[in-house]
Amino acid sequence: MSASWKAYLVHLFTATGAVFAMLALLEAAQGDWAMMFLWLVVAFIVDGIDGPLARRYHVKQNARTIDGVLLDLIIDYLTYVFIPAFALFQSGLLPGWTGWIAIIVITFTSVLYFADTRMKTTDNSFQGFPACWNMAAVVIFATSPDFWVILAIVAFLAVAMFTPLKFIHPVRTERWRGLSLPVAFVWTALAGWAAWTNFEQPQVVTVGLIATSLYLVAVGIAQQLWPERR
Repeated sequence: MSASWKAYLVHLFTATGAVFAMLALLEAAQGDWAMMFLWLVVAFIVDGIDGPLARRYHVKQNARTIDGVLLDLIIDYLTYVFIPAFALFQSGLLPGWTGWIAIIVITFTSVLYFADTRMKTTDNSFQGFPACWNMAAVVIFATSPDFWVILAIVAFLAVAMFTPLKFIHPVRTERWRGLSLPVAFVWTALAGWAAWTNFEQPQVVTVGLIATSLYLVAVGIAQQLWPERR
């Protein structure tokens, strides 16, 4: 198989994320939050795999007619932002006006962040919270906190998108990747477990989900506080 064919197959693999987004949305429209998150987890796995494949098969050189970055951003906005925001609004976790505030803040700030040319840092991390509302939503559904706690989380993360705080990419950020990547794998497994059990997961899963989420949020900031010695 030619290098061009392999590169275009990577694009096709990335594009499956749009299909999984639609399947997640259909489940969300029926109020089946467990199945919605399972499809989002599948899309999350695809998103974690397609990047290394794209770099391995040099899609920018071998499949130039498709913009892989744009393709990825479109799918990420659906799976990371749009569908999780809809779920938070429609699920009843945010009653009345609080749901409207949340979806407006999430969708408005996130689309601006996705278009921000300063999104990536030199070490392949993100500058500001990378609008991973799917991850936040899983933890919220798994813990079911009071609505004011959810609003506080939404406000904090929305502001964090436009700060110089660093958030790692578990695959591409090399520093501490030996720990960060396994933690990301554990988080994905725990999120899938919680969704599979319709968010009636054992307490140890809940604690693990919170702990791994806090690590993934804080590790980039920790790297800023303790810069790597040259």
